[in-house]
Amino acid sequence: MARFKLVLEYAGTRYSGWQIQKNARTVQGELRRVVSEVTKKSDFEIYGSGRTDAGVHALGQVAHLDVETRMAPEPLRLAVNDLLPADIHVLSLTRADPRFHARHDAVGRSYLYQISRRRTAFGKPYVWWIKDELSLPRMRAAARLFRGMNDFRSFTDQTVEDGSTKVLLQEVTIVDSGALIVIRVVGSHFLWKMVRRIVGVLAEVGRGDMRESEVKVLLTRKSRAPAALTAPPSGLFLERVFYGTDATEYPIVPLLGVTL
Repeated sequence: MARFKLVLEYAGTRYSGWQIQKNARTVQGELRRVVSEVTKKSDFEIYGSGRTDAGVHALGQVAHLDVETRMAPEPLRLAVNDLLPADIHVLSLTRADPRFHARHDAVGRSYLYQISRRRTAFGKPYVWWIKDELSLPRMRAAARLFRGMNDFRSFTDQTVEDGSTKVLLQEVTIVDSGALIVIRVVGSHFLWKMVRRIVGVLAEVGRGDMRESEVKVLLTRKSRAPAALTAPPSGLFLERVFYGTDATEYPIVPLLGVTL
């Protein structure tokens, strides 16, 4: 049995998230179907670095694959890509240490969120179009409040019984890219719907309908307000998963050429 590390990109629009589900089409399910067809094996395992929800995309999802095969990594990658749907693509497939684990060994993750300032004929599955004018200075001031170790219990449906709701965020950056506002969030790990609710709150601040002082309160006591502001999945991308000494500083590149 060999262990491989895979890095994948996918458009999540047509899928019910990453993780295999009964009676639903998922990215992991498609990958498993194709690996079985290529290797002629049914007894193998695929583990992802984490889940992405329905409609959420990935630029660099990481998974590890345990399968018995004589195929070398690159021919295996090419064969898998030949059979995968066009909206899922394996960027790299390499042999991994048998102890490598895509989820347990990850030390951080980054997400990108794209807000469009205009209606777009081509980019709807990859942006959140907000008609209102947004104040970037107000949004950036609020974004600073999320950095560091905070309790994000108001930003998730996860309960304390499911695990700690405290998360360390190293970066919450907002970039003005013409018709796009791109938000990057980098952290140790993420709770269910956490990034989308952070974005929703920042958009509300940008509109002028929420004050910075109100954001501070959301990080100190339980509130249902962020749930009502949850940004749609269409604009969210799992950007990178970090291991060991991976560099965490790199340019923010908009993913869709929406121009004014």
